[in-house]
Amino acid sequence: MAKALFGHIAVAPDRRMVDELTYLRTRVRTLEDEVSRLRAERAADVGALESGLRELSEISEPALA
Repeated sequence: MAKALFGHIAVAPDRRMVDELTYLRTRVRTLEDEVSRLRAERAADVGALESGLRELSEISEPALA
């Protein structure tokens, strides 16, 4: 894969390419962290929703009384 990113091994990598690769790796890491955070938030929201629905289903009075 390094050959695909930098070309032939004997060619020294261009500084701009190295900088861009470093930036992209950092950006990917940031996005992966954000996805993990959003998944955790979604799981918490789903848990709260399920808990609320469970409480509603335990109400003994009819809803349209």
